[in-house]
Amino acid sequence: MPAGGTSNLVENDVISKTALMGGGVTSPLQLKAAEVRSNRVNWQSYKQGQMISLEEYGVITRLDFASSDAESRALYLRNNSDLAAKTFYKLIQHIAKDQTIQYLLVMIDDLIIEDHSRVEMFKNYAMSVKESPWTGYFTLLTRSDGFIVNQASAIITKMACWGKDSMDEQNQHVYVTWLRDQLRIPNNDYTQSVCRCLQILLRIDGYRKVFFEIDGVSAIVNVLSSRVGFQLQYQLTFCLWCLTFNEDISSRLEKYNLIPILADILSEAVKEKVLRIILATYRNLLEKPEETQTKQQNALSMVQCKLIKQLEILTDKKFEDEDVVDDIKFLSEFLETSVQDLSSFDEYVTEIKSGRLEWSPVHKEIRFWRENAPRLNEKNYELLRTLVHLLNSNHDPLILSVAAHDIGEYVRHYPRGKHVLEQIGGKEAVMKHLAHEDPNVRYEALLSVQKLMVHNW
Repeated sequence: MPAGGTSNLVENDVISKTALMGGGVTSPLQLKAAEVRSNRVNWQSYKQGQMISLEEYGVITRLDFASSDAESRALYLRNNSDLAAKTFYKLIQHIAKDQTIQYLLVMIDDLIIEDHSRVEMFKNYAMSVKESPWTGYFTLLTRSDGFIVNQASAIITKMACWGKDSMDEQNQHVYVTWLRDQLRIPNNDYTQSVCRCLQILLRIDGYRKVFFEIDGVSAIVNVLSSRVGFQLQYQLTFCLWCLTFNEDISSRLEKYNLIPILADILSEAVKEKVLRIILATYRNLLEKPEETQTKQQNALSMVQCKLIKQLEILTDKKFEDEDVVDDIKFLSEFLETSVQDLSSFDEYVTEIKSGRLEWSPVHKEIRFWRENAPRLNEKNYELLRTLVHLLNSNHDPLILSVAAHDIGEYVRHYPRGKHVLEQIGGKEAVMKHLAHEDPNVRYEALLSVQKLMVHNW
């Protein structure tokens, strides 16, 4: 693992502390592992059937948690680490029975959890026989047994993070892509375990970069947006929080609409650990980006999501964790300062980009439209195109009503507005809502079309 400076050490301490505070929930993988441990393998029968050698039998029985204690295992491995790694390597390669492979994987996982440095004995043995330490475990990721797949993944993650060196670049890409794809599987029984692997991996900056570059954030956002339980909310937000420690990544997250998504979860959060990790993520989004403009844009998005009001409510509550209290104070002060510098157009831009339109005052202020209608042309009509996109893709009557209204006001106050809208498909987008089932949408669409039909105002 690449050496880090003082800031990285502080960051790792913070992440480790937060991870510990978020524990306590048993995942399906852990439940299955407990069941696997209770169904002991009859190694004697394997020996008698000459499926394992006498030497392998001796090693595996000395290390089986069911028949040994931590002290004796540590003493044995101190003198026989190569032999132990070789034994596990050979047994996993040559034994076909799923139940026994499950047991061996649980043994390996238990051994490296008991002493993190033991990942080195497995990596060193693989290199001594000129093999990649990852190949055997990657092969297990293709098995049909879900427990074997995800237990192998847990081991790969620990080996990638707890060893002296990080995973090589090529295998990083393969493995992190595999984890991303696991998040995309609907109703995956092992999603918690996939998230747990990401929680460990994303503490290391090199893995953060790989995950971000393969669009892993989209996979997280899609799961978070599907109204998952509090444990997955915590784990997925923890992953986002880890990503925000990278300055470059934290500056490039705006397109994922994270702030509104997390605001929805925060407003309904009943578990303190979910609340805590969202606030910590918000804080990083205001502290970590290099550009002041990015920090300010994130602040405006939080204001738009009514975070100031939520923080006022949270201020009156008691929290044992001082970090929560500190984050609430920091966010409140930062956002209050941001509001003081907020222009009506800044507020409007933030609302449009969030996609969460409502009848905030600016929409019906004549002065606002006189002064700002031409600004909807900026950045190749970015805001105008967003309004058209909302009309074409959204189903919320409130959002459709406001979008139709704003397009009408743009045409009314910008002389070439009608021509621009025809060029980008805005006219058709409005007209298709003239027969909308909601009367408010029909009304705003009709007014907008009338403005489109009038040449001079």
